[in-house]
Amino acid sequence: MVTAAVNAIFHEISLRSLQTNMADYKEAPLATRPRTLDPNDYFNLSPEKRRADEERAAVRANLKRQYQTQLNNPHRKELIEDPALTRWVYARTNPYAHFRPTFKTSMFGFMFGVFPLFALYYIFKTDRDRKEAQIKAGTRERRFGLSS
Repeated sequence: MVTAAVNAIFHEISLRSLQTNMADYKEAPLATRPRTLDPNDYFNLSPEKRRADEERAAVRANLKRQYQTQLNNPHRKELIEDPALTRWVYARTNPYAHFRPTFKTSMFGFMFGVFPLFALYYIFKTDRDRKEAQIKAGTRERRFGLSS
């Protein structure tokens, strides 16, 4: 019973300190408030959400502790398997299996694949046409050379 009262008092004190810290935050004119600084995420949490957050944090801490004990074991002879790292390496080595065409990727493909080809073609073609027109008009001296 006493621990519940102490926890309630501690919770009230931490909420007050968060409210004073949150009052000092001034939003930037061209940026939205970060999701981590949303007051609803601090003050209006349901007990179920808090419990779920605490359970996730406990699982995360347990996995971290297990990894640290494996890593710092002075008698280990095998490699440590990190499933997240294995998935990341697999995704990096097989990018086309995980590629999803979107508007952004399509625009990048057009900008860096198709547009430069047409731009270079236009530049070279107009330069060549300009030189030929000058040669025909007699305003440009035609030199013998393989590169001009």
